[in-house]
Amino acid sequence: MKEYSYILFIALILLSTKILGLVTKKMKLPQVVGALLAGVILGPAVLNVVKETEFISELSEIGVIVLMFTAGLTTDVKELKRTGKASFIIALLGVIVPLFGGLGLAAAMGVGKGDKLACSPFLQHLFIGVVLTATSVSITVETLKELGKLSTRAGNAILGAAIIDDILGIIALTLITSLADTSVHVATVLIKIVAFFAVAIGCTVVYHVVFTKWRKRDKKDLRRHVIISFVFCLLMAYVAELFGVADITGAFVAGLAISSEKDVKYISNRFETLSYMFLSPVFFASIGLTMNGINMGGKMVLFTVLLLAVAIVTKIIGCGLGAKVCKYTNQESLQIAMGMISRGEVALIVAAKGQKLGLMGDEVFAPIIIMVVATTIITPVFLKFVFKDNHEEHVEDELMKSVEGFSQYEQELQELSRKEK
Repeated sequence: MKEYSYILFIALILLSTKILGLVTKKMKLPQVVGALLAGVILGPAVLNVVKETEFISELSEIGVIVLMFTAGLTTDVKELKRTGKASFIIALLGVIVPLFGGLGLAAAMGVGKGDKLACSPFLQHLFIGVVLTATSVSITVETLKELGKLSTRAGNAILGAAIIDDILGIIALTLITSLADTSVHVATVLIKIVAFFAVAIGCTVVYHVVFTKWRKRDKKDLRRHVIISFVFCLLMAYVAELFGVADITGAFVAGLAISSEKDVKYISNRFETLSYMFLSPVFFASIGLTMNGINMGGKMVLFTVLLLAVAIVTKIIGCGLGAKVCKYTNQESLQIAMGMISRGEVALIVAAKGQKLGLMGDEVFAPIIIMVVATTIITPVFLKFVFKDNHEEHVEDELMKSVEGFSQYEQELQELSRKEK
């Protein structure tokens, strides 16, 4: 029966992630937090009923590929062009400041020196900085929708900057994972990265030419388009690995290449269903399974607290400064900075990738997960606070419009009744 235990493991993962996902949703938290907790509870840290088998590990790898492919599919290239220069400057400073903040903190505390990893301590410290560069915009979007501020100057800047932020973060991940191989020179790494993107552009052109001709002949069955898109995603992920680039970079580029297609909404909906139903829960739960218990000493507790502080402060400084440079008001700059604090899926993906590649030891993994969950929880609170006055004004404006509309309607009724008399 042991060879069939993976079936039970998958069933337990799916059930627990959905139950805890619903619980966290009720608490106004993203369901990804529930999936992480499910992995921690099922794994060696708490109950120890589910083992991280090779099958679960490989399945989670497919899960992260699909997750990043979907992120590429849903990236609004037009929004990137519209916000343009401002979003790029905000994103760039929002990557540089956290990168050096994380690097400085890890180096100052000598984190990871006791871990027997192949890469140098500098690369380990740099990788912690890379994890801090990511931004999860999904929480911010939901909060801004609730406040009625998604289409404001600050809202548009956050959306554009978050997209560019993730792209820059993935490029940083690509560079550092390539440098992890000590036998390879920096120049070789850069050549490989440039070569990959050149091949990716060529593959995209070929895909569009072939796909456009094929689509004209086969307009009825869109399901085949989904299959071809998935094949393209997997091939790009494989090609990325051939060039020493992370497979998730290839998957993201593949999604970005298809994002302008006419049927992209249909394609992304199918992948989102697959990801939500099966692959994403397995991936996020597998991250929780890798935690062997949070037995942190005084040094690591201090590191966790400081990591959270650095994660918050560096995003506020970097993104806030970028917004000020782009001539946003003080209040708008603060709103943009607060909207960029939340880390999420991308940070977890980067952390999981780094752990597998030996760029990060087990002792650092728990503090990073705590930081990701904490920033995810506090971002909506911060946003509601900095948008509070504007939100009240927004509500008052809506009430005034309603009152004015009612008064006008009442006057029309009175006029009509006088005419009838």
